[in-house]
Amino acid sequence: MFTSIAKFWRKWRDALRTGRQIDALLAHADPQAELAVRNEWLIEVSHWLHREGTIANDAERPDQAPKYPPHVRLRYLLQLLDRNPEWKARVALTLQSIVRDMDAMALLCDSGMPSHSGFTGALLERLQDSLIPPAPNSRDLSALFTLMFPSAENARWVAALPRELLEKLSELFAYREAAQSDAAVTTQFPPPVLHDRLSVELLAAMHNLVGQIGSTGLSKAIRTRLSENRLDALPFYKLPRAMLAIETAAESDTANEPRISQTLLQEVNYLRALLDECHRSLLDVHAHLDENGVNVDIVFQLERMRARITRTERLLEAWLSIRQHSGSAEPIASLFADLIAANHASHSVGSLMRSNFSLLARKVVDRSAQDGEHYVAYDRKNYLHMLWMAIGGGLVMSAAVYIKFFIFGLHMHPMVEGFFAGANYAMAFLLMHFLHFTLATKQPAMTAPMLAQKLEGIGTPQGLDEFVRAVVALIRTQAAAIFGNLVAIFPVCLAIQLAAHYLFGINLITPEKARATIHSFSLLGATPLYAAMTGVVLWSSSLLAGWADNWFVLHRLRDVLSYNRRLRFVLGERGAVRFANFSRHNVAGVAGNFTLGMMLGLLPSILTAFALPYEVRHVTVAAGSIGTAIGVLGHASFETHEIWWSLAGTAMTAVLNVAVSFALAFQMALRARPMQRRARREINRALWRYVLANPLQLLFPVRTKVAADAA
Repeated sequence: MFTSIAKFWRKWRDALRTGRQIDALLAHADPQAELAVRNEWLIEVSHWLHREGTIANDAERPDQAPKYPPHVRLRYLLQLLDRNPEWKARVALTLQSIVRDMDAMALLCDSGMPSHSGFTGALLERLQDSLIPPAPNSRDLSALFTLMFPSAENARWVAALPRELLEKLSELFAYREAAQSDAAVTTQFPPPVLHDRLSVELLAAMHNLVGQIGSTGLSKAIRTRLSENRLDALPFYKLPRAMLAIETAAESDTANEPRISQTLLQEVNYLRALLDECHRSLLDVHAHLDENGVNVDIVFQLERMRARITRTERLLEAWLSIRQHSGSAEPIASLFADLIAANHASHSVGSLMRSNFSLLARKVVDRSAQDGEHYVAYDRKNYLHMLWMAIGGGLVMSAAVYIKFFIFGLHMHPMVEGFFAGANYAMAFLLMHFLHFTLATKQPAMTAPMLAQKLEGIGTPQGLDEFVRAVVALIRTQAAAIFGNLVAIFPVCLAIQLAAHYLFGINLITPEKARATIHSFSLLGATPLYAAMTGVVLWSSSLLAGWADNWFVLHRLRDVLSYNRRLRFVLGERGAVRFANFSRHNVAGVAGNFTLGMMLGLLPSILTAFALPYEVRHVTVAAGSIGTAIGVLGHASFETHEIWWSLAGTAMTAVLNVAVSFALAFQMALRARPMQRRARREINRALWRYVLANPLQLLFPVRTKVAADAA
């Protein structure tokens, strides 16, 4: 009983404190004060409204759940104003004076719009905004919103406002009874009509946005990538005149006519149709970029134009609701909730990181997605071809393993040793590329973007079936590539060492080096960590390959080489074209293989110089090294458990090389384009259903009845 009384007393005391605080705030509303004082008053009221629960609960027990629902405080404030007409008059005049004295153009047009295409400039600007908050005496309404709504959660709070509270807030902003209670204040500050003022602000903001959309769409970077060649047929050319027609029709409407006349409604529908055409034009430019190379600056302009088109549509919807005098404030509240979220995102460093990562992903991933199809075998012919190409890659890597032992046996300076090791790997990878051989661990980083692109079509049964088949084909192709590499490099390295010992009586590496090699690949050591880091290196090389291919296509170097006068003089016209085509088809492979080899050789030396130990753990290198060590030690290598831990470490290396590179490439590919969340359960169900019906498809492309019918 005493506990219940104590709880009731604390609750009543907290409510009393809360009531005293809001009473003091409402009593200090002064429409005649300076703008900074009025803004500070509104900021304090806003912070009091967003604080869920009582003051004591917030200060003394911040870890506990709030006692009151989110909008209880606002409802309590409006009830206080209804019971105190004098307070209501002064609060209404203060709010109206703030609306009249503030400039809403930046909030309506620029909030949430990226202003810097460069990452460094935008990052410095946002860091500065986080360290230096805006001053409350600024006439910029976006600065006031930043101070009033410091968290993105406030946007959801505004969007969830009930209709009755929205109606009461709308009445408060349009309150006209203040003249009866304070004639002097009303004479100096005549109560404006909020809806008329907001209508003018929205119309001006739409005019500004339409001008920006039109100028960007008619720029050379966008215009030259559109399929429509006639300038007067572009929607960007027609936008300004459509906006002027709306303004003219709005001004011609009189008070006796409907707020939205038939002429105005026709002009609004025409503007909406033009905005839809602008959306389709953006897709046209994106298709051109996908085919001819992605430029980050152009993608940035497209994303900003898309945001401006969406903002214009939202402003137009709110403006129409005001013109109709429907009495509903929900469209306006929804607009302001979006503006709060956009204004918060424009100052967020995390939002900047995500958007720039998406632009970077779009630039380097799309090219890799096109090449990824070549690494997936859907039928028996391609599967067997992939297996033979993997065996060829294993033979090349067996030579690279022995050259690596020779380089490390010279005991040169670590950086020089790393350079020659990287050159050895790079030459081996380039030889595999031009011989069309396959390195198993390079496939995941190239096939993941292709798989991510297929996710876009899983909304249909055909698209879902295609995605499932691609996943199964990718698994068995990767398994075949690893098997082909290992089935070649391990016995070949073992056979070379045995042949050298039998024919010449020598060991290609010393027994001490052989034992150290087996120990270094043990699962009990740092092998899993090094294997994961090697997966990151494999993924990084695919990024560089995608960037090089995109750069070659974007700058039209094939056409440049084809029409180069010196090349034509040396190679002839056909020879220049063949050289240009050869460069186009091999630029990504050369860049990716060369950088991969140099990174595998130099990164251990560079990181070790900074006291960060790292060793290459590549599955083919590990298998070849272990085969050589077994050839040196013979049966003695199996007398301890070290060899088995080493073989287990090699298996783990294969898994981590593939899994890490695939996961990184797949996640980056998903971020390259904003996608809706798919039904993962449906995908998993379809995948398991296919695997259980055709289990052998994971190992070999068995010809099923369904596949035969499709063929």
